[in-house]
Amino acid sequence: MLPASRYPDYLHVVAAAIVDRGGNVLIARRPSHLHQGDLWEFPGGKVEPGEDATAALARELDEELGIGVTHARPLIRIPYRYPERAVFLDVWLVDGFSGEPHGREGQPVRWVPRTRLSGYEFPAANRRIVTALSLPDRYLITPEPGMPENWPRFLDHLAGCLRAGITLVQLRAKTVAPAGLTALAQQVRTLCHDNGARLLLNAEPALALASGADGVHLTSQALHAQRVRPLSSELLVAASCHAVADVHHAGAIGADFVVVSPVKPTASHPGAAGIGWASFARICDESLVPVYALGGMERGDVMTAQGYGGQGIAAISGLWDGCGNAR
Repeated sequence: MLPASRYPDYLHVVAAAIVDRGGNVLIARRPSHLHQGDLWEFPGGKVEPGEDATAALARELDEELGIGVTHARPLIRIPYRYPERAVFLDVWLVDGFSGEPHGREGQPVRWVPRTRLSGYEFPAANRRIVTALSLPDRYLITPEPGMPENWPRFLDHLAGCLRAGITLVQLRAKTVAPAGLTALAQQVRTLCHDNGARLLLNAEPALALASGADGVHLTSQALHAQRVRPLSSELLVAASCHAVADVHHAGAIGADFVVVSPVKPTASHPGAAGIGWASFARICDESLVPVYALGGMERGDVMTAQGYGGQGIAAISGLWDGCGNAR
């Protein structure tokens, strides 16, 4: 992920998104007298000169919460400039720890379900952490739904995927006309919401907005046509990327996450070689937002993608096949 050395004039800060076995996240309230006082935050603190991020993370969590880190991975890195100072947030997902966290410095702490984090007031630089924590490790891209007479079967299969645990869906229907796509998207949206999932539409932002989707997924061409974020912060903006320049532009317009492809060879493009995990990792290193790996992905690739700096995997057949009518 993006190195702090790119921002030498920013205050390098580590922050921990500490997650318990129930998926709750620990947050703490900042003291009134500090910068951004009385707001909620993710525990952490300044990286000392000569100290690496993992050592700083372990030290800060011991000092602030009395816990030891047993497993952590990078989540997101955020350079942010306030009027009075600039900070570089080096954020880690801590899902393994020893001890019972408590406010050793007298600060109130609270376990909060991921889905309710948006109801708390955080410093502006922390808001993208909330978004990153809301993203799952699997992003389902639907196959083409076909003609309208095939939609009931398509929706039934999608319902099975949702019951199997999918919580983020991209409706990709390039062969459906805009009027029909709006009607289909509204049915898919209802199905997703009934199962606690969010829907992104692979279409023009205005069409995603009109259909009531939870956001838009931009093709790489559509991404580079944008000069500013096309939707409000209440909705998700994702983009397809194939190179470092793409993820840089996605970060510049304020996208919430990107999908990088093709990582491995795919059945749809049998003659095209994937970029490989090493190149995927280099692209993740340049990204300001969470990155999903796409191309030849299977369910078992989630941990591999995370090990190379990704959020998880995106897939069509790798996630769609085998989950229809799942109970």
